[in-house]
Amino acid sequence: MAGLDTPTSGDVRIGDTPIATLDDKALTLLRRQRMGFIFQAFNLVPTLTAEENILLPLLLGGRQPDEEWRRQVESSLGLGDRLSHRPAELSGGQQQRVAVARALVTQPDIIFADEPTGNLDSNSGQEVLGFLRSAVDAFGQTVVMVTHDPGAASISDRVVFLRDGQIVGQLDSPSADQILDQMRSLEA
Repeated sequence: MAGLDTPTSGDVRIGDTPIATLDDKALTLLRRQRMGFIFQAFNLVPTLTAEENILLPLLLGGRQPDEEWRRQVESSLGLGDRLSHRPAELSGGQQQRVAVARALVTQPDIIFADEPTGNLDSNSGQEVLGFLRSAVDAFGQTVVMVTHDPGAASISDRVVFLRDGQIVGQLDSPSADQILDQMRSLEA
C-alpha cells in the first residue's frame, strides 16, 4: 500500500495518485510528502535528539515545520521535556512516541503503522494506541495499522483480516472479543 513493493494486480492510490505508475524518484517524494511511517522497532537515529528525529522527514525533504502543528503534536504526546534527549536516554514508550510524532509532523495523508505496540509494555502500548486513535478523531489522519493484537486492533474503525495476502473477513468498530472470535474462526 505504501509502494514499497510493486503491485502485481489491482490499483493502489494515495488520494488521486496511482502509485504503481510512479518512478522511484516520484514514489520517494510521495512517501516523504504524503505518508508517515511508524515501525515496531522505532527506527530512530541514535545520534540525533528526539527533536531532530521528529524533524528528520521534513529536513530530508527541504521543508520547514509548521511550528504550531509541531508544538501541538509534541505536546499531545508528552514529549516537551524529552526533546533534547537521544533515543538511548528515553524509555521504549517515549521512543515510540517520538516515532509517532515523526510520522505526524509532516501532516501526511496516511500513516502506516507496523505493529506499533509490539516492543512496548502494556501501559506504553495503550498510550500510543490512544494517541493514534486521537490522531484519527482530532486531526483527521488516516492510519493503517498492521497488528496481531486484538486489543490494539479494537481501536480501529475497520479491521480487515488477511490470510496469505488475501482478504478473508472484516469487522466495523469491533471489540477485542469480536476480533479474537474472528481470528479463531479463521484458524479452524
